[in-house]
This record gives sequence, C-alpha cells and structure tokens, in this order.
Amino acid sequence: MNDDFPLGLLFGLLLLLICLSAFFSSSETGMMSLNRYRLSHRANSGESRAQRVTRLLSRPDRLIGVILIGNNFVNNLAASIATIIAIHFFGDVTGPAVATTLLTIAILIFSEVTPKTYAAVKPERIAYPASLVLEPMLKLLYPLVWLVNAISNGLLRLLGVKSIEGDGDNLTRDELRTVVHEAGPLVPSRHQAMLVSILDLENVTVNDIMVPRHEVSGIDLDDDLDDILTQIRTSQHTRMPIFKGDINNIIGMLHLRNAARFLSRSEVTKAAIVQEAREPYFIPESTPLHTQLLNFQKQKRRIGIVVDEYGDVEGLVTLEDILEEIVGEFTTDVASQNQDIHPQEDGSHVIDGTANIRDINKSLGWQLPTDGPKTLNGLILEHLESFPDGPVCLEIRPVRMEILEVRDNLITAARCWQAVRRTTTSS
Repeated sequence: MNDDFPLGLLFGLLLLLICLSAFFSSSETGMMSLNRYRLSHRANSGESRAQRVTRLLSRPDRLIGVILIGNNFVNNLAASIATIIAIHFFGDVTGPAVATTLLTIAILIFSEVTPKTYAAVKPERIAYPASLVLEPMLKLLYPLVWLVNAISNGLLRLLGVKSIEGDGDNLTRDELRTVVHEAGPLVPSRHQAMLVSILDLENVTVNDIMVPRHEVSGIDLDDDLDDILTQIRTSQHTRMPIFKGDINNIIGMLHLRNAARFLSRSEVTKAAIVQEAREPYFIPESTPLHTQLLNFQKQKRRIGIVVDEYGDVEGLVTLEDILEEIVGEFTTDVASQNQDIHPQEDGSHVIDGTANIRDINKSLGWQLPTDGPKTLNGLILEHLESFPDGPVCLEIRPVRMEILEVRDNLITAARCWQAVRRTTTSS
C-alpha cells in the first residue's frame, strides 16, 4: 500500500480533503446565515449570483443534502487516509487511535470552528462563490440527493413537518417593526419613525386624533349675517362646517377659496353661502386611520365629520391630521405651538383639562395611557373616580399632576411634571 501511495501524496491528499471539508462546512453556515431580505432584493434586481443562491435556498433540504453528502464523503476519506499514515508511523495497534485523535482536532479547528465562524460573520463572501460549485454538484448528484431527501423528509413528516420548501421568511407586523428598529444607520432614524408610524396606523382610530367638537370653528346660520361674513374673512382655516343652531345639524362644508364668489357681490345672503358649500362627509368614530387614509383618497376629500353610533358629531378629522401621525407635527417646536400646554420656569407644565392626551404625549414625550379617556380631564377623573373638591395631587405613569382649577364639573387646568425615579443600592 505504501509503495503504491507515497507518504507525500497521502499527506497532500489529506490536506486537500481537510480543505474540502472546510469548504462544505463554511458553505452550509454561509448559506443559512445570509440576510434573506437583502438576498431577495438583489435577486429581484437581476443580480445573477443572488438568483443562483435563491434557487438553492428554495429547497433547503436538497441544499443541505448535497452539502452533507460531500462533507461526509471527504471526512470519511480523510479518516481512512489519516489511518494509513498513522499506521505507517505508529503501527497497527496505536495508529488508528492516534489518527482519530489528531484528525478530530484538525477537522474541529480547520474544517469546522474556523470556517463556520468566518462564514457566520461574512456569509456573502462564502455563499456566493460556493453556489458556483454547489449548483452543478446538486445536478450531478441529484439521484443520490433525491434518495436521501426522500428518506429524511419521510421522517420529518412523522414529526409533523408538512412542507419542506422555504416559506419566504414572511414577517408579521410586529416582526417588521423590529426589523425597522434594528436597521441602524442604514435607515435614518427619521425614516424609521415614519415607517413605524405607518405600521401603527391600524391601531389608531379617527376618534384618537380628531379635533373635538368644542374646538371646531364653524359657521352658524342662526348668527347675524355680518358676524358670519366677519368670521369668514378672519378665519385661519381653509374649510369650515356650516350648521344651523347646533353643530349636530351640519348642512355643508365651505372651502374659503369659494367664498370670493359671494364676497365680491354687493349683496350677500345666507343662501349664497350655503350654495357654495359642499355636502358634508361623515366618518364613524371607530374608523382606523389606515382605512380612513384610503377613504380620503377614494372620496377625494381632505376633511370629514366624525360621528358616534347615534349620529351625533364628535369632532372633525383632516387628511393633514393623519399625515402628521406618519411624519410628525408640521411645526419645529410642538410644545410651544400647542395652546393647551403652558411651560413653567420650574420645568413643569400647566395643561388645560381639555387637552388631548395623544397631543400631550407627542408634545412632551410622555407615555400617558391613550386607551381610555381622550382628554386630560377625563383621564384624571377616571383615576379619581369622583370630582375633586379642591386641589388634589396624583401620579399617572409616572407623571405627577396637581389639579389647579375645577369649574362646572370640569378640571380646567392641572400642573404636570414627570416624576424622577430614584434607585437605591444596598451594600
């Protein structure tokens, strides 16, 4: 045997087999460690090597089968050659034991741990070149791979695995939110916030962001005509609801750019104002924002009247309100622009009781609960479970509040500040 195979040739063949074992080991780890979303993007962009890897990963059982067939073949052949070499140096008794020990250490270091670690850290550097070998190798060994897979897949079905093909790594909404958060510097933080806000639209309804009815500025046809015209000329809004006597009796929405048509006349009547108004668009208060965004687009509307289950007006919501949920407020300093929040020199804020809780959270970065009452007054009363007789202090998540004024069964003002949590350590 030794005469037929010189030791130099055996050592060279053994080294080659160890390298091939490292190739198969690193290929397996590299293929399975690839970023599937980056790979899918490159494959869809027409990159040939990404498409080749995608084809291999579409049937992971076949890919693993061909890799393990190659890996086991070279490892077993390496063990046989190492045994021949060891017997030459250490004899028939101790040679096999020495060969097993030394080859195990060599394969563990040079064919397993090192190449697999590198492939896990740099999967693309391994997977793309390896696919050039693995794809034709899969075609060449397909009958053997098919036989091995048929047996292994049968065992998997006994264990409850019904489908062997890759599932495309489908993501749930929460998983996608995690992916966005973990994008790091590849996606600017501003864009991450916008993407997460889009995902959260389904969890927010128009009732959460609407302008409440007591803050709605509208045209009451029961008012004097001169007062109505003055209101139209001085209004800061582009659209105003028109109602008669009570806001529940809305009869139209007036776009103020159309007001020029009757304001230029020598004689203006209320009928002329109503004639320029558009039919009102009503929205159920429980409509999710992502649905309403599509409804605005479909109806070619920018503003809607929010009504409850009885048809009573709760407020109004605009397209801009929904867009602000995605991109943020259209102001540089929200707290200073919010007329319900009044910063104090000591760091606290005096907040009107009618202030919307979501607006407070966005303005001040707090985490007050939004799944119950919509206003600060309602939130405080829910926690107190009664109307306070005078100044009362309480703490809600972890915002401390001091009631400053109560009028007509309504908390009109409260001083609020975020509590500082102190941690104590014991020696």
